[in-house]
Amino acid sequence: MIKERILPMEGIHNFRDYGGYAAREGSRFKTGLLYRSGQHLDATPDDLAAVSVLKLETVIDLRGDSERMHFPCARAENFNAQILFAPGETAEQSTNAPHLEAAEAVRTAEQAREAMAQLYKNMPFRPNLVAVLRLYFDALATRDGTSLIHCLAGKDRTGFAVGLLHKLLGVHDDDIRADYLLTNVAGNIDKRIAAGALVIRGKYGEQIEDEAIRTLMSVEAEYLDNAFTAIKESHGSAAPYAEDLLHVTKPKLAKIEEHLLA
Repeated sequence: MIKERILPMEGIHNFRDYGGYAAREGSRFKTGLLYRSGQHLDATPDDLAAVSVLKLETVIDLRGDSERMHFPCARAENFNAQILFAPGETAEQSTNAPHLEAAEAVRTAEQAREAMAQLYKNMPFRPNLVAVLRLYFDALATRDGTSLIHCLAGKDRTGFAVGLLHKLLGVHDDDIRADYLLTNVAGNIDKRIAAGALVIRGKYGEQIEDEAIRTLMSVEAEYLDNAFTAIKESHGSAAPYAEDLLHVTKPKLAKIEEHLLA
């Protein structure tokens, strides 16, 4: 099932189907409907052709204004999906994705791990990220067809958004973590880490160790667990968090289930 989820791409990292999981009351997520990835700046013509085959109706871009400016997504000539995003920055520091934000003052892998784990505790409450997550859940409730959600690396903001959707629709925690951790094996990992290293060291210097770079460009279950623990501490569980902050009411969630579950 893992290989079936991952779509091989040359210039788009972490591109995969996040459907197919067992959900509540014996239902299951449909496949071929929900996709996630990193940014598309370096997409090759073959990559763009492969994306075209998916016939995307909606793209949810979790990046901030600065990221969209510095990493514009390549598109095929026949691309006509609606792109949803929220103005402003979805990371704490402008121009930074979360893994870049965490890299500041980091040198070792342990420091990188601690920084990433800490970062996730605040991720569910970042105002502009909340704004685009509202668009994401609105789209899932109101728009038919295939969708893609992505950020810069396709692992942190995207990983949280996907994990939250899975949790709200009753996917088992083990499957939620498994999907999240696929980032560590999806696609050409060495190429993705090398690309991240250029950006991270270009911003913060050559003193950052190789294992620290690998840690910053990877994910660990603890990170996502920290986000959900923060949600539990503030709202009790994912459902009231989603209703209060993301406006995912019970009727809206029922519509999402209708569209995505079989």
